[in-house]
Amino acid sequence: MDDDAAKVESLGSGRVPFYEPGLQELVDEGRAAGRLTFTGDLRAALDGTEIAFVCVGTPGLADGAPNLAYVERVGRDAAVFATNDLVLVEKSTVPANTGVRLSQIIQREQARTGSPEGADKDRVRIEVASNPEFLREGSAVSDTLHPDRIVIGSATPDAGETVRRVYEPMLADHDCPVVMTDLPTAELIKHASNAFLATRISFINAVAQICEQVGADVTTVAQGMGYDKRIGPHFLNAGLGYGGSCFPKDVAAFHHLSESVGYEFRLLDAVRQINGDMRRLVMDKLRSEVWHLQDKTVTLLGAAFKPGTDDLREAPALYLLEQLLDEGATVRVYDPVATGQVKERYPQVEVFEDPIEALTDAHAAIVCTEWDQVRALTPAQMVAALGYPIVIDGRNVFDPQAMEAAGVAYHGIGRGSPQ
Repeated sequence: MDDDAAKVESLGSGRVPFYEPGLQELVDEGRAAGRLTFTGDLRAALDGTEIAFVCVGTPGLADGAPNLAYVERVGRDAAVFATNDLVLVEKSTVPANTGVRLSQIIQREQARTGSPEGADKDRVRIEVASNPEFLREGSAVSDTLHPDRIVIGSATPDAGETVRRVYEPMLADHDCPVVMTDLPTAELIKHASNAFLATRISFINAVAQICEQVGADVTTVAQGMGYDKRIGPHFLNAGLGYGGSCFPKDVAAFHHLSESVGYEFRLLDAVRQINGDMRRLVMDKLRSEVWHLQDKTVTLLGAAFKPGTDDLREAPALYLLEQLLDEGATVRVYDPVATGQVKERYPQVEVFEDPIEALTDAHAAIVCTEWDQVRALTPAQMVAALGYPIVIDGRNVFDPQAMEAAGVAYHGIGRGSPQ
């Protein structure tokens, strides 16, 4: 159920309105089997429903706190329209103790409005549970079907067990830990997980800046670190930093939560600062090669914040794009799935479906997203296409020695000084 009529119409017609590998096929299968329907009618959606997942947005406010108005609205509406006992499950990312406040709102709304039409008020019980999502954009379908853990928080064992039963068919084919806990602990697991992953990214980006000063290669440093089983290799790729709908918002929300309970989480201040520094570092590298950007043509290879998605929210490429436009550059963008959104948002930007065409006669290229189509480019192709053979590799996609041997003025992130 959604109150966006256009979205409901699109999905009801079988069109997924965003790019996620494998999702279209799942929607087609569910619709064909009659197991998946879409509606804008909340009363109909909740009629007879035993469990409902709250999947609304929680956009960040100016002070970093998440906007929970949509979550509260679901609670109020459930109190009015639920016709039988219901478990209302937080799937949206929310700060600790949101479930407690949501339960309070539901109880107050039920007391204010009385029994919903056709329901026995004494028998309608709405319990709140938490079941945070840990999906990665670009592999969300696989992550749904093969999770590395399932976290369920509830105030009562019955509510937690109801949520666990939803996952029984999945767990029969895929064994993973199921963490059963209370509401605030489940809510905190999500924010703590994303904040920690963002911290790993910012840590290796700080190391990358040291590598540039001492002539070391951060990719080898990260490889050596990752072999330690206590550390592991994941989220140790230096580059433009994190983006997307989750990490920036969740780090800010976790920081706001810590402040609200009286803890000064200085580590998260540094995580956010380092992330912003990486975009400025890439611009500094570009200016060091082209001098000034007025009337220069710069190609951005990739726009989405990561491969496998068309999501532009908090994408590092957009920071670079806007900075380039502000300094008088002509901007070209290649992305295999996101160029339509780029053109809609920035009509003055040239978009391309072919990376070689996007590079042709440009003064420089910046690698923003490590798409396979970008990785497949060879140094020779880039030299032949570019007007000036300048490549700022914001994702450390290419081999520095191979690029330099081909005559490219190459700048990676933390790859040391050219020998």
